[in-house]
Amino acid sequence: MDSKTRGPQGRAGKRADSRIIIPGGENGKIFPDIADLAARLHFSPTDGRIWLDDSRMILLRTEAFGALRQELIESLGVESARGLLTRMGYLAGSKDASLARRVRPDAAQVDAFMVGPQMHALEGVVRVEMVSLDMDSATGQFYCEVRWIDSSEDESHMAIYGVGSEPACWMQVGYASGYSSEFMGKSILFREVECSSAGSKNCRVIGKPVEEWDDPELDLHYMRARPLAAMPEPAPAAAAASEACAVGASADYFGVVHRINRVAPTRATVLLLGESGVGKSMFACRVHAMSGRADKPFVQLNCAAIPEQLMEAELFGADKGAYTGMSESRVGRFEAADGGTLFLDEVALLSLTAQAKLLRVLQSGELEHLGSNRTRTVDVRVVAATNENLGVAVEEGRFRKDLYYRLNVFPILIPPLRERRADIPLLLERFLRELCARHGRKVSGVTNRAMQALLTHLWPGNIRELENVLERGIILADEGGAIDLPHLFSVDENPARSTQLGLSELGALTPAAFRTDRERSEAGSIDDWADSVILGQKTTLAEIEAALLRAALDSAKGNVSKAATLLGLSRAQMDYRTKKVQ
Repeated sequence: MDSKTRGPQGRAGKRADSRIIIPGGENGKIFPDIADLAARLHFSPTDGRIWLDDSRMILLRTEAFGALRQELIESLGVESARGLLTRMGYLAGSKDASLARRVRPDAAQVDAFMVGPQMHALEGVVRVEMVSLDMDSATGQFYCEVRWIDSSEDESHMAIYGVGSEPACWMQVGYASGYSSEFMGKSILFREVECSSAGSKNCRVIGKPVEEWDDPELDLHYMRARPLAAMPEPAPAAAAASEACAVGASADYFGVVHRINRVAPTRATVLLLGESGVGKSMFACRVHAMSGRADKPFVQLNCAAIPEQLMEAELFGADKGAYTGMSESRVGRFEAADGGTLFLDEVALLSLTAQAKLLRVLQSGELEHLGSNRTRTVDVRVVAATNENLGVAVEEGRFRKDLYYRLNVFPILIPPLRERRADIPLLLERFLRELCARHGRKVSGVTNRAMQALLTHLWPGNIRELENVLERGIILADEGGAIDLPHLFSVDENPARSTQLGLSELGALTPAAFRTDRERSEAGSIDDWADSVILGQKTTLAEIEAALLRAALDSAKGNVSKAATLLGLSRAQMDYRTKKVQ
């Protein structure tokens, strides 16, 4: 494309009130001085306000925005999330266009238009490099090509999902469209044709009037508000039981809850997957509580806790005399859960014989007591859980393939606690309340350094480990006092080891700030090494990060998930950082 002659439809020439901008040459300084915008930005920390002209602003961490974005995607789906963020950006852009007229009322049209790109940079959203601009408000002529560099929206998206195949600067596209439409007084549509999140070096967008696009509806529908499909409200008792079963505030938590809310009203079998201790039983309870069976029995069975020779009787019941010592008939867990939900935890540990009988019940709803040939019919919704990879168990001959497919109707992966740290404060509040009541103790809360330890520990035992640690803290803390770091972790659970040589969520080296004096002394060589690196300018953070990534992958023998765990990262973050340094 020839940026000197390219107009909205490829024609050459300028009008009296139009100007074409290209990088370099006499137009090398594309933007006017930003001082007039910066002078309108005021911080008032004493009363908690930031002002841009007459509008109140907020500072928002990119991690918080990324978590919100993930929650929208996981809860509403990509299309609805994209629409919400696009409309959010559109509104912000239209507001800034009004500001542009007040800030530069007498400036040349192009200088007034540059308020939008400069506001994007001032607000920390993205650095804008203008490639081409041809505009004339009198005739409605408009063509703009922009390069976006270091997009914060892409950074937030890739930190969670890695590099994909589709552009992800939804809010920024909405902003550009809203700003230009308001500024020009007609509908202008921007479209992202290259994006960092899709593998390009930088993002590139093109804007022109809606009528000059061949297929504008592909993007315009994101800018129109659409009502979301309403979710049915659970009964009050079911809602209360649901809240008692699981709590959280992270995007991952709400993603799991969204899937549960979708499947709970149906009859589908649910398979909960995840590491030991992630709270699979709590989420199984939520499936039951949000279903139409909430007023019926919820029966649990840990398949790892029952001896193999007793499992069939435990599941399906047994008649008197079925085996030595069986002096009276008893019902099994299926009959006890009739009309309700049966939760089978550690289902991968069932014997092949028990698996065959379980398959029959799932297929036909019929069972027979051990020692009986009378068929009984049950209506049970099964929720199964495992921390094993059932696909591998099938390949190894330890799990029936047909049962696997019967259970795997609606799988839900529950992320480990280290990937949803935002849940920790809510879990902390719940466990402190319950454990204080259980042990007749009273504590005022936790100290700052204890909370820091809780938020940075890797939690290999997940929620179960968190509960155990807090129970220890309640027992050791002074009555009525706060739980401190020494009350929480034993010697072999030293939290400093979790982050001492790891990477933070933003990729920075993060030594633990809550180490004891002895630990600081032992770790002195690490701090000394860091000082020597900086003073001697021996390497860069990027090189250190690359070395850590390689070391983690070598230690994990190429297992990306395990390497991510060693560095305190999610799998998506590990993928993103590995590709970044290649």
